[in-house]
Amino acid sequence: MPSDHATSFDFVRTLVRKHSGIVLGAEKDYLIQARLQTLSRKEGFDSINQLLDQTQALLDQLDEAPQNGLRQKVVEAMTTNETSFFRDRHPFDCLRNVVLPDLLASRAAERSLHIWSAACSTGQEPFSIALLLREHFPELHDWQVQIIASDLSSECLDRARLGRFTQMEVSRGLPTPILAKFFSRQGLDWVIQDDVRQMIDFRRLNLLDPDLALPQMDVVFLRNVLIYFDKETCQQILGSIRRVLRSDGFLFLGGAETTLFLDDAFERVPLSQAGCYRLKHCYTDRSN
Repeated sequence: MPSDHATSFDFVRTLVRKHSGIVLGAEKDYLIQARLQTLSRKEGFDSINQLLDQTQALLDQLDEAPQNGLRQKVVEAMTTNETSFFRDRHPFDCLRNVVLPDLLASRAAERSLHIWSAACSTGQEPFSIALLLREHFPELHDWQVQIIASDLSSECLDRARLGRFTQMEVSRGLPTPILAKFFSRQGLDWVIQDDVRQMIDFRRLNLLDPDLALPQMDVVFLRNVLIYFDKETCQQILGSIRRVLRSDGFLFLGGAETTLFLDDAFERVPLSQAGCYRLKHCYTDRSN
């Protein structure tokens, strides 16, 4: 591989686009350099180019086999893991006041509920959902409730499974009464109760996979994810969401995201700032 940064960064852009769908424009070169410098030091390389040369050599040797851990680390280093508890508040208000009451009524006979937090990062979003259920919906205690939380990053998932957060992390969005009720202090960190942590099934999952191997979902959180993809990839991901979302289920997107001009099977629920969508009632073809 040529040693100049422009060529190296083109290699990274292509690698990341292929294996995660994330688009890194030239304006992100500063981010690529900063994150690769950190990864290079962590992996014991003397330079970014040495790291990328070794990555390319492994790709050639292994024919891009999934066990290429270095390739995965380069891809994961380029993902954005910004998250917080009850982020933006409005979607969680909608979940509590509109979505869950609706689903409790419509699922009363089967008494089951399936929620997916996609691109969950270090776990604050799925834990927020679990805490909301535990605090406000005691009637669900004898229901079959499954919360699946997925991410591309194995490192983030390892952290999320611990349910362990710093003081700064719990200070971002987590109400003090909830912290006191469901967390315990361990050293400088806060650890969530085991019974809450065990509500969540953390899985490594790539949103580009054609078969997501998920059950039919009542609620999907896909918040602040589509903004990192191009139009074609957004359409592909929304198509995958359609296949796993029940016909009367709910989809949450980030405040800057929309299905408009991407997938006309969805319609926005008219709730201020919630970013909530449902499948149109006339939509019946779930094969695409």
